[in-house]
Amino acid sequence: MADKRDYYEVLGVSKTAGDDEIKKAYRKLAKKYHPDMNPGDSEAEVKFKEVNEAYSVLSDEEKKSRYDQFGHAGVDPNFGAGGGSGFGGFGGFGGMDFDMGDIFSSFFGGGGRSVRNGPVRGDDILTRLVISFEEAAFGCKKTINFPRTETCSECSGSGAEKGTHPETCSKCGGSGQIRIQQRTMLGMMQTTRPCDVCGGTGKIIKTPCKNCRGTGVERKNKKFDSTIPAGIGDGERILLRGQGHAGKRGGENGDLIVEINIRPHPVFTRKGYDIYCEVPISFAEAALGGEIQIPTLEGKESFKIPEGTQTGTQFTLKGRGIQVIRTSRRGNLYFTVQIEVPQNLSSKQKELLKEFDNSCNSTNMSSKQSFGEKLKNLFK
Repeated sequence: MADKRDYYEVLGVSKTAGDDEIKKAYRKLAKKYHPDMNPGDSEAEVKFKEVNEAYSVLSDEEKKSRYDQFGHAGVDPNFGAGGGSGFGGFGGFGGMDFDMGDIFSSFFGGGGRSVRNGPVRGDDILTRLVISFEEAAFGCKKTINFPRTETCSECSGSGAEKGTHPETCSKCGGSGQIRIQQRTMLGMMQTTRPCDVCGGTGKIIKTPCKNCRGTGVERKNKKFDSTIPAGIGDGERILLRGQGHAGKRGGENGDLIVEINIRPHPVFTRKGYDIYCEVPISFAEAALGGEIQIPTLEGKESFKIPEGTQTGTQFTLKGRGIQVIRTSRRGNLYFTVQIEVPQNLSSKQKELLKEFDNSCNSTNMSSKQSFGEKLKNLFK
């Protein structure tokens, strides 16, 4: 067990952390490394198992107490089986019979029993919702369709047919645990295991509910109306608490996690809360300047470009970008002008352009003249 990380380190909490802090840290990490959110990522799968193992110990008061005192050995299911892990010195008992559960009970005030018939929280659901660029920018209301399990409407979650009830397991007496006696080099030892008849629940369902087949839950397709906030980004998630799969035996429902995917826009691209686009202009518009039409999220808007604007020049429309989520502020719109070179010129147009080009001098074409001088000096 030397290669196992400290459970507090795994969850990123201190050894004085309370139940709420431990639960909060677990839920955050479980969602981060959940296989549904990391398909094909073996490293995430390992971390997910590690996080669950740590939480299963630190969320259980009895296990946590054993772990705090004896480390990993205190919660090792094979503890004591080989005579050397965890506690040493049991050889002095000779041929005496003893029960590891009783030993833990004397130390910690309770049996080594793991409760399997208590409340179980329902699983979370991850679903994806595709929305348009504009819906993400301005916010919208959407109906989310998803399947989930709910408490069975026929048996109210008991798993037993109407008019019947689960019965106490005769093998374990309702404890959910059975004791197994084994002869070892230390003598006769007893270990406690989940009952193989009732699966550790302490109950037997002789007449299962026909609706849920004894599971206590049924699968239904649900619709949920959700408000998508203005400014939400691609890949961001919305957490809807209590809308996930039903819990069992009175456990709370899981959560519904909605991942937002935004369809590309034909004109705009987005970076954070700013949007970008390219605007084609004619040679005459670039040379003479004047008003051009700029696309915005609200429609077209006039913008005056200066005389002699060069291709690739970027301009800004402040406050015309995406709304910063849950605020009234907005990003900017940046547009870059691209001068469109005319094609398929007539003979007359070509002549006019040649005449115009011959009339230009260093004042009109400073960059071209400067480049020409550099070439002359370079090849002297």
